[in-house]
Amino acid sequence: MQDSLVEYGARRVIITVTAILCALLEIVDSTIVNVALNEMKGNLGSTLSEVGWVITAYAIGNVIIVPMTSWLSQQFGRRNYFAASIVIFTIFSFLCGNATNIWELVFFRLCQGIGGGALLVTSQTIITESYPIEKRSMAQAIYGLGVIIGPTLGPPLGGYIVDNFSWPYIFYINIPIGIAATLMTLQFVKSPKYAEKRKVSDVDWIGIALLAVTVGSLQFILERGHEEDWFASGMIVAFTVSAILGFILFLWRELTFKYPIVELRVLKNSNLRIGTAMSFVLGFGLYGSTFIVPLYTQSILGWTALQSGALMIPAALTTAFMMPIIGRLLSKGAKQQILVSLGLFIFFVYSFWGYKILTPDTSKEAFFWMLIVRGAGLGLLFIPITSLSLSTLKGQEIGQGAAFTGMMRQLGGSFGIAAITTFIANASQKYRVNLITHLDSNSFEVQQRIASLKASFISKGMTPDNALNAAYKMLDLSVTKQATVLSYMDVFLYLGIAFLVCIPFILFVKERKSKEKIDLSDAMH
Repeated sequence: MQDSLVEYGARRVIITVTAILCALLEIVDSTIVNVALNEMKGNLGSTLSEVGWVITAYAIGNVIIVPMTSWLSQQFGRRNYFAASIVIFTIFSFLCGNATNIWELVFFRLCQGIGGGALLVTSQTIITESYPIEKRSMAQAIYGLGVIIGPTLGPPLGGYIVDNFSWPYIFYINIPIGIAATLMTLQFVKSPKYAEKRKVSDVDWIGIALLAVTVGSLQFILERGHEEDWFASGMIVAFTVSAILGFILFLWRELTFKYPIVELRVLKNSNLRIGTAMSFVLGFGLYGSTFIVPLYTQSILGWTALQSGALMIPAALTTAFMMPIIGRLLSKGAKQQILVSLGLFIFFVYSFWGYKILTPDTSKEAFFWMLIVRGAGLGLLFIPITSLSLSTLKGQEIGQGAAFTGMMRQLGGSFGIAAITTFIANASQKYRVNLITHLDSNSFEVQQRIASLKASFISKGMTPDNALNAAYKMLDLSVTKQATVLSYMDVFLYLGIAFLVCIPFILFVKERKSKEKIDLSDAMH
């Protein structure tokens, strides 16, 4: 039906580069801010929880727009919608860099997220359609490079910019890339022929509002829950009620309205349902582990943002190396279920390895091979999950399926980060209490430790009284540190077990038939 969208030669290369640039822009931007929060806090005179909104607002904008991309592409033509999204993203990047107070920055980040959300799903659709059917898996591999490497590139790039320039430059860096990507999109990207556009009266405005309320509330709860002490906060309870009510009304609306904004019926496809669930798990693991390793190295081991970010680079390169190989294996007929199961198992190995090596002073070398294993696991998960989700969909369903998997990956990441932060806070508290009960002030070892700390402080010129206080403080800090390390170990262990538990479910996925394979030629909308 849409073979006219398949491109060849230099034109296909340019379209692929444009789409990957846009996917990278969007993803790098979701993690690049993490290392600059401290400097923003100082410059804009805000509290830590206020500055946390810079990340939350972007994620909310992202998650609200993703399920609507398929419909918006149809309404305005894909090329126009894609170009407009890049322009919105670029303009608000400039405004973010110029923000004069924290709430201005938060508002601009929300708008930047709305522009950015479309870039991911639409660039996936564009790349998939530009390649003939037999090369689709390779196309997913190329796209996957951007999605997997993006979150990893963010922290080191952000660290370098913050160390050498100032925080607004993490936003200004998007401007030249955005301008180039807009020009290339208008010049080279084609729009498929869509069915007629909807009249304004046919537009599902209520569906749009309910979707924004539901997903926005859910994302808010996940991002802010820990700061606000979860359900002890009236605000979190209110947002939970609005998320649940919004979701029920949204389901009813989309299943009864003639022209729904999100076509839920596409989820009747069992492969897409399993792929959507697996995208959630993938997001949980991808964003969760991208979040936890730099956090651990900075807060426990005292590394700089740049050192922590650089640690993740070999893993990203491993994933990059794996992607084309996996793409080729899939093109040759390798079973997606087997590859995904293998990826889940490798991810379990990575997590268990992390559980074994964490100490209050783990060396840089100890992380190297563990993170290489993580890179290999992610490579095996990303493309097979994506091609499994979309393998038995036809025509317009493909774009709708891509939007579902994209949204679930994003939500999985938010769930992962929220769960991990809450877990670490609670578990370290529990471990701390436990460790303190084992510290007996009459024990010889404890007295010896206090005495040696006190002596070392006296030798630095402290009075005996102050030295004794400092010694107790030091002992207290080392207990807190040890408790935190134990809670990080638990996170690695439980993440690993979660991935292991998913393997049997994946092996039950039905095989795609060769007839269904041919149907994939109907392109994504």
